[in-house]
Amino acid sequence: MAEKLDIHILKNGMVILGEPMEAVASVAFGFMLPAGAAALPQGCCGAGSVIVDWIFRGAGNKNNRQLGDALDSLGLHRAGSVGSSYIAIGAALEAGNLTEAIKLYGDIILEPGLADDQFELARQLAADAVLALDDDPRQKVMLKLREQFYPNPLGRSTVGNIDELKSLTAGKTKEIINSNFDLSKTIFAVAGKYDFDSLCRQMEKLFEAEQAGESKPITIGSKAGKYTHIGNDGAQVHIGVMTETVTPADEDYYNARVAVSVLSGGMSARLFTEVREKRGLCYAIGARYHGLKDAAGIACYAGTTPDKAQETLDVVIAEFNRLTDGIGEEEIQRAKIGLKSSLILHSESSSSRAGGLGSDYYLLGKVRSLDEIKKKIEETTVESVLEFLRNNKFKDFTVVTVGPKEVKVK
Repeated sequence: MAEKLDIHILKNGMVILGEPMEAVASVAFGFMLPAGAAALPQGCCGAGSVIVDWIFRGAGNKNNRQLGDALDSLGLHRAGSVGSSYIAIGAALEAGNLTEAIKLYGDIILEPGLADDQFELARQLAADAVLALDDDPRQKVMLKLREQFYPNPLGRSTVGNIDELKSLTAGKTKEIINSNFDLSKTIFAVAGKYDFDSLCRQMEKLFEAEQAGESKPITIGSKAGKYTHIGNDGAQVHIGVMTETVTPADEDYYNARVAVSVLSGGMSARLFTEVREKRGLCYAIGARYHGLKDAAGIACYAGTTPDKAQETLDVVIAEFNRLTDGIGEEEIQRAKIGLKSSLILHSESSSSRAGGLGSDYYLLGKVRSLDEIKKKIEETTVESVLEFLRNNKFKDFTVVTVGPKEVKVK
């Protein structure tokens, strides 16, 4: 596992992070731009999805076709996503093409074409993605769950709202880009094979002279509610359950992660065993940790039939609460092995490492080494996890269901 971390901060505040991976001939990079779903103005839910597409439809002196050809000629495997606080754009590629790729991304960030006719195409694609959620109720229920669980606007849908997308204009979206593409709050991360000194000189030339944008701090509101049902004529009920836990910066973060892994770390974990195997209540179930900078939760999904929906919900919540009654040493060891295995797999991917660098820096103000994470996982014990659970009891549950039948939330 690599231990070396490269870091450089431009005069305008933009952070450049790097982790060399000597065994690879590729490189991955990503820009985290502070224009995530929570940073959008009221009534513009989905603008992030439009922006991620629109800025790639021509930039600098290149039109849509020319920019696409230039990116493809470098063999880029492009990626773009919308999170709560940031939109992320980046790519993985052969290391020798990194300099040219950064030049193109400089144009995309600093001089996007933003042609009106291309806006309409980007907006339609974003709207199609929202409509497609009707064919993916699992994703739909989990997006709605986060929207209901987190204080507004932290849980705002990262996909979008169809009515707000329909009313979104090119002019308003340009305003959002100009206000939120704030280089002083932008994080750039790279992992793989690269020359950090050369990269920093290029980044200084491209980005250091640019002034900060006009982004404003996010005002945190209240939570939406305890239970939401979305009617659907399908044959299944999709259940989302979420309860509060510690944030990634908390000293009990690793105890929380191990506790979640005991619940849902594989086929021998409690939710799969108790809810699916022993009782036959659902065909799919799983839980995961979901953390933002200012709030975090444990989110669980269960897919079942209408006649079993109520019992499924009741047993899921009972399994959450039963954790404090006791955890076996074998359960803890399986959970820790699973977490460390996932860590090792991610460490071998330059894209995963680049994403991890940026996420760590934003959430924690620093980057954790892989060995540090492994050590923290290994240090957890039955006693430390149980003490965490006793001090952070699952008091409240936010529930969302999609399907033909509602449930009762006690």
